[in-house]
Amino acid sequence: MSVESRVAEAARQFQIDGELADAAPFGNGHINDTYCVTFRHGGGRVRFIVQRVNSNIFKNRAALMENIERVTSHLAAQQSGERDGDRRVLTLIPAQDEKAWLVDAEGDYWRTYRFIENARAYDAVATTDQAFQAARAFGRFQKSLADLPAPRLHETIPDFHHTPKRFAALEQAISADGAGRAMLAKREIEFACARQSISGALLDAHLPERVTHNDTKFNNVLLDDATGEGICVIDLDTVMPSLALYDFGDMVRTATSPTMEDERDLSKVTMQFPMFEALVRGYLDGAGSFLTKAEMDLLAFSGKLITFEQGIRFLADYLAGDPYYKVHREAHNLDRCRTQFKLLESIEQQEEKMGRLVESIGA
Repeated sequence: MSVESRVAEAARQFQIDGELADAAPFGNGHINDTYCVTFRHGGGRVRFIVQRVNSNIFKNRAALMENIERVTSHLAAQQSGERDGDRRVLTLIPAQDEKAWLVDAEGDYWRTYRFIENARAYDAVATTDQAFQAARAFGRFQKSLADLPAPRLHETIPDFHHTPKRFAALEQAISADGAGRAMLAKREIEFACARQSISGALLDAHLPERVTHNDTKFNNVLLDDATGEGICVIDLDTVMPSLALYDFGDMVRTATSPTMEDERDLSKVTMQFPMFEALVRGYLDGAGSFLTKAEMDLLAFSGKLITFEQGIRFLADYLAGDPYYKVHREAHNLDRCRTQFKLLESIEQQEEKMGRLVESIGA
């Protein structure tokens, strides 16, 4: 059966009224296979997002879907009665057996969301207002989940942001050199090893555990087409217990540089301070006062750490032969690593100024 046929067959097994009209690949995510599926219904057309969950990355997909079901239900209850409440949280469409996901004959897990119309995700930040809006949306997301009832969410990827273990994985990849690429990345390996000492800074600070998103790229917030407001946080696969600052740090990593994550012209890569300021103001506006003093003290540093962490993840994947991230050209993961490390250098050059800004806003 072709991929297109499998998508169509999966879509028909969810509780969607109407006749399937079209299914096409959607977005450019690195991990899951995502499709926009259109159904004809009542003289009109209704769109849905159908995804096949990556079984290589997510070993316990039932636990992952249980997390998403609990989180979206909790957020939806909070939005009940609010303006555009149904557009401010992802809505899972149940399968015919009433479960929030489908397991097909080949063992693949599928899920379907209602398509949020008149809003979109952007791969790059164009304005400080966009940065503010995205950061505020992620801050609200964390705050809204602060009272999520027990039990504790599943860890969909254990130690996802455990930077020392990420560095240990890099060391293993360097030692094994499974793809024979270590000599091609000699400079990047030296750069990473020179900064190993920062790996455990957030873990050593004994910060409180939160329910966090753990993948706060700018394109994981939908911005309203009319108002520009950040209305919905998407891509919930890695929502699990973690540290709030990992989320903020990843915002800094993904929203402050004017380039794409895999930019080859490193002269274009820089940490734009006005974007950082917009992120700080937006995040603190959304998160409110639930952050502790220890979290506030390390807010600026978190961008440095997560940029380092993502750089070494790209580097380790490149050295291992690209088993994790989808690649679209030769040395794609090495390009991604180089972009992260150039951004990290820019952050280091502005680190003191970033700290003073957070202190002045949070005072």
